[in-house]
Amino acid sequence: MPTAAAPIISSVQKLVLYETRARYFLVGSNNAETKYRVLKIDRTEPKDLVIIDDRHVYTQQEVRELLGRLDLGNRTKMGQKGSSGLFRAVSAFGVVGFVRFLEGYYIVLITKRRKMADIGGHAIYKVEDTNMIYIPNDSVRVTHPDEARYIRIFQNVDLSSNFYFSYSYDLSHSLQYNLTVLRMPLEMLKSETTQNRQESFDIFEDEGLITQGGSGVFGICSKPYMKYVWNGELLDIIKSTVHRDWLLYIIHGFCGQSKLLIYGRPVYVTLIARRSSKFAGTRFLKRGANCEGDVANEVETEQILCDASVMSFTAGSYSSYVQVRGSVPLYWSQDISTMMPKPPITLDQADPFAHVAALHFDQMFQRFGSPIIILNLVKEREKRKHERILSEELVAAVTYLNQFLPPEHTIVYIPWDMAKYTKSKLCNVLDRLNVIAESVVKKTGFFVNRPDSYCSILRPDEKWNELGGCVIPTGRLQTGILRTNCVDCLDRTNTAQFMVGKCALAYQLYSLGLIDKPNLQFDTDAVRLFEELYEDHGDTLSLQYGGSQLVHRVKTYRKIAPWTQHSKDIMQTLSRYYSNAFSDADRQDSINLFLGVFHPTEGKPHLWELPTDFYLHHKNTMRLLPTRRSYTYWWTPEVIKHLPLPYDEVICAANLKKLIVKKFHKYEEEIDIHNEFFRPYELSSFDDTFCLAMTSSARDFMPKTVGIDPSPFTVRKPDETGKSVLGNKSNREEAVLQRKTAASAPPPPSEEAVSSSSEDDSGTDREEEGSVSQRSTPVKMTDAGDSAKVTENVVQPMKELYGINLSDGLSEEDFSIYSRFVQLGQSQHKQDKNSQQPCSRCSDGVIKLTPISAFSQDNIYEVQPPRVDRKSTEIFQAHIQASQGIMQPLGKEDSSMYREYIRNRYL
Repeated sequence: MPTAAAPIISSVQKLVLYETRARYFLVGSNNAETKYRVLKIDRTEPKDLVIIDDRHVYTQQEVRELLGRLDLGNRTKMGQKGSSGLFRAVSAFGVVGFVRFLEGYYIVLITKRRKMADIGGHAIYKVEDTNMIYIPNDSVRVTHPDEARYIRIFQNVDLSSNFYFSYSYDLSHSLQYNLTVLRMPLEMLKSETTQNRQESFDIFEDEGLITQGGSGVFGICSKPYMKYVWNGELLDIIKSTVHRDWLLYIIHGFCGQSKLLIYGRPVYVTLIARRSSKFAGTRFLKRGANCEGDVANEVETEQILCDASVMSFTAGSYSSYVQVRGSVPLYWSQDISTMMPKPPITLDQADPFAHVAALHFDQMFQRFGSPIIILNLVKEREKRKHERILSEELVAAVTYLNQFLPPEHTIVYIPWDMAKYTKSKLCNVLDRLNVIAESVVKKTGFFVNRPDSYCSILRPDEKWNELGGCVIPTGRLQTGILRTNCVDCLDRTNTAQFMVGKCALAYQLYSLGLIDKPNLQFDTDAVRLFEELYEDHGDTLSLQYGGSQLVHRVKTYRKIAPWTQHSKDIMQTLSRYYSNAFSDADRQDSINLFLGVFHPTEGKPHLWELPTDFYLHHKNTMRLLPTRRSYTYWWTPEVIKHLPLPYDEVICAANLKKLIVKKFHKYEEEIDIHNEFFRPYELSSFDDTFCLAMTSSARDFMPKTVGIDPSPFTVRKPDETGKSVLGNKSNREEAVLQRKTAASAPPPPSEEAVSSSSEDDSGTDREEEGSVSQRSTPVKMTDAGDSAKVTENVVQPMKELYGINLSDGLSEEDFSIYSRFVQLGQSQHKQDKNSQQPCSRCSDGVIKLTPISAFSQDNIYEVQPPRVDRKSTEIFQAHIQASQGIMQPLGKEDSSMYREYIRNRYL
């Protein structure tokens, strides 16, 4: 079934900011630089933001003429050539937003980006660097003594650390939502297009639109899910005044992509984590939930599997699975003033009717559908009551809410004391987690955009028939979600999510026809690649919330981590404690300022003067009569009506209002993802392409020994990992260090040393796991008597890799073949130099030498220069003479062309 629509590609991807004394002109163009838009920003207002968008699409020539007129009109003296009236201030790739503290407004621009992933040809970029520019002119600037301190706090949120954006793919929504929107019926798209055209402010929006028949293609742009957008407050002031292409929404979290090669067939495994911008903060300062049902450390993790051999949402094969982590949805906190590693847990407010939990789970029903499965990993048996307080309250809240829900949509609660099982020598933690993961995936199902393959119908697996979710003619939909939590939602949660993701990955590979059974085993290249992605994912999220990398990893729970891991765990624990005790308060202030939770106002207390930010995040404390929901009917009626499907993906009038639909020509640049991805108008190097820099299972994980099964689903021995090659170590550590950067404030002084030592430890772990024979022998000074041993150590791997021993002499047959090969190259070179004279030094075995190249003059050694016709030579000579001041007389053609131009332009 072909898709009914295509995603709209933003036409503002390259920006240049021009400056005059009274204005800023922001010129944005698409990637091909064929369409331009211009924003005019006033610099004469000291505290107000005045932006004018004419919403007109300019050509390149029109923009040049416009900038030329602005340059000429803003010079100090008319006709003066020495001084320019228009200055080029900065080049950028997007607008993060506009912010104001106590003086005028600032504009934040993305000045450097890096491609991190590719989904169906839609590129996902990471923000590498930004620039913050003050808008008002110095002549009208009203200075304030506290402005500089607010700037430092705002810039404490490092935008170059794990912030991502895309010009054509909505990162705030899941792949299931984005592809479901594209498969809407044509009739609804036509009606929505008509409605948008009537309500549109842009008079140029439908210029040149094809309305006859079905020759056009519908383009769809969905409104982002603002919960996962981090610059929504910064863009809110211009949202209603500028064209939508200027609005570039960024998410915060993690994005990683690796290539799984299955006998040469490329399959991309992508992991995207979206951190919620509601009730966001650091570890001990943000616990539980706020009055609106938003919980701390809420992260939505989506794993996407796609067949990279077909780059199209229409014809390609795509699959995804989504799960969530988040703090326990109760009013609870921990007092860090005691300076204890584990401060006592206290319940701040009594909530007998589970009001906060009801709001939280109502949001989850609306976005994910049913069933909602809670995997609670906190401790249940303790000598002193600590974590058990949360378990008891959560059980009471879920029990209360379930008694009013329909039986088929009740919340599933799975308690499991993971720490207790870890300490036991008789229990295998991951085996138990694997059982839980199988039951969870069977209940929720997963998303795939194609129907079951024919081989699955012929040889159905018994586990496949028990799979849940919603089966539709075009594939399967995931209905419901797994919500995992411990106390911090870091170490234990990441391992549990990895096991569930590993189980879902097996079903995804099976649905795409890549494996014969939905089962993956440890110590295979595919699972090693997936485990590395999840470890990077866990380290990044842990740095953002806890201030350090993961303390306990998958290897820790598998009990195969080497003894060096213990010292690394101690260092990470100390780093986390240092960050929580000394730097979390500053990071929390910067997050509150960046997200717009706190707005500086003249005459009111400053951000650093507030004793607490409780009143900023709990808005009901500022209301005299807060509105209360029903204690029994705690859900939204429209949401329950469409379960198990998520209400956000149901085709209804409310959801259609969130879409922007426009009809384009078939080959319009706004919907042509082929040109956007391949960029045929650019000169690109094959070595610089993103697919080569991506982590690959064949290059980075598969053993290099001849005779090994190249399948990524074959179980390898511990000494057969391809990760033990020393050449990949430095690049690997550099990539990991770039990804694992803290989200907000810079780390404490000792953090850099701790991070580097942890990376060295991880490298040592890989060395101990890898094969000794695959590593090059360390170089050391030896005597002459030891040279034979050194030679033997060097030659032995060559024997394994190539099947020959270099210390042995060549056989006569090999030597004659090599001699003939050398003579062949020499003879070919001589024949190309002088093809008329036969080669006299040819051996008897070479009878005839044919040219390698198909051209008569060109060959592999020499290329004849192209011939230039007479007219081109004359044009070039005239160009050279013109540069020397010698002008050529105008011809008849030139005069007639100039007359035609004057007649059309001025007469």
